[in-house]
Amino acid sequence: MSHYSAEPAGTAPLGTDPVYGDEGSTVELGSSGDGGTTDQVKDQVREKAEVAKDKARGAFGQARGRLGEQVDQRSTRAGERIAGTASDVRSIADELRNQGKDGPATLADQVAGQADRVGDYLKGASGDRILRDVEDVARRQPLLVAAAGLALGFAASRLLKASSSRRYQAGSQSYETGVPLDERRS
Repeated sequence: MSHYSAEPAGTAPLGTDPVYGDEGSTVELGSSGDGGTTDQVKDQVREKAEVAKDKARGAFGQARGRLGEQVDQRSTRAGERIAGTASDVRSIADELRNQGKDGPATLADQVAGQADRVGDYLKGASGDRILRDVEDVARRQPLLVAAAGLALGFAASRLLKASSSRRYQAGSQSYETGVPLDERRS
């Protein structure tokens, strides 16, 4: 039997073996046979992806807004404290001048001036502006940020080590006395 018969591809007359592998006997994804279904699935996947992206952007925006509010509140308080410290340093500079120590007094005035500028910045800048400025510094000075992170990590590890040794000592004392630490505090 010839593969080029009048019957549709993939079918055979009664009593003969079916024909496989003819042109048009298979349907490819995206072909005209099921293109509508494939396109619908692709569109649904794209829509779901866009919805997920929009939700992620919204959540990120909300988190950034809350962070900005927190930074704004805390920076204002920190700015007020720094301004108070600058005032104290100026008083020290005046006292040093009265004692005839002009060199240290000038240095104290310079420190007070820098503290005033930092305090004014923290009091006046919005949380979003501070976050943008921090991001800009991190982009321009990545080594500085890495060094600051390293220093903070080292300080945190020392703090944890010191607190763990105190807990260990307290735990060993409760073991020696036979009274659990929680019951001794009551």
